Amino acid sequence: MSIFEYTGRATIAFLEELGAFFIFFYQAVTHLVRPPLFIKQFFKQMEFIGIRSTPVVMLTGVFSGMVGALQTYHGFSLFGAESLVGSTTALSLLRELGPVLASLMVTARAGSAMTAEIGIMRVTQQIDALVVMGVNPLQYLIIPRVLASIIMMPMLTLIFDSIGMVGSYIVGTMVLDIDQGVFMARIAEIVVYHDLFSGLIKAAFFGAILSIVGCYKGYSTSGGAEGVGHAATQSVVISSVSILIADYILTAIMF
Repeated sequence: MSIFEYTGRATIAFLEELGAFFIFFYQAVTHLVRPPLFIKQFFKQMEFIGIRSTPVVMLTGVFSGMVGALQTYHGFSLFGAESLVGSTTALSLLRELGPVLASLMVTARAGSAMTAEIGIMRVTQQIDALVVMGVNPLQYLIIPRVLASIIMMPMLTLIFDSIGMVGSYIVGTMVLDIDQGVFMARIAEIVVYHDLFSGLIKAAFFGAILSIVGCYKGYSTSGGAEGVGHAATQSVVISSVSILIADYILTAIMF
């Protein structure tokens, strides 16, 4: 096979995949406003995506805050601005680290699980059985997961930000010996509500991305058990890269 033929086939395959994804995305968006909403499935996904992801989000958050305090202290100590450690760590958590790292953790834990679950249903023809029974698989399988992700990701980001600030406070005041009053006063002086809300808006977008990509890869799975594993791997990679790209675009728009 010549390099031109290989490049042509790869390009055509990419465009076909991209077109199929946007068709799936359009169908998912149009079904968001159509009844019925399967309430039981919706709350089940909120519990799976939100509550079960809380431990890993908290663990990631506390160490992110602690590392942030150490790194900023090292830089600011070079020109005597140690009092800015708390505010700088808070800004980084609220604007960037909170929504991005929380979304990446949820992608790795819940996004891959979405793909695997729906993929297994596809290869075992359970989705076809839903169609035969008159149940719309998009409304039963996809919409509850998308809505749950959009709602729960900002809540998980709030948890990440809160526990991250606790970690930075512990390191800043107990390890680095920064005055507690100065540490908190700088945060109150510099951090504003816009910093918090911008991170929560990002988190909602990231929740939509990881859920739609995860559901799409599962819904389009083929090739048996091997195909399910391949789809789960692709889901995590594509979602993670898409979140980072969307983070730049949203940051450019909001700031």
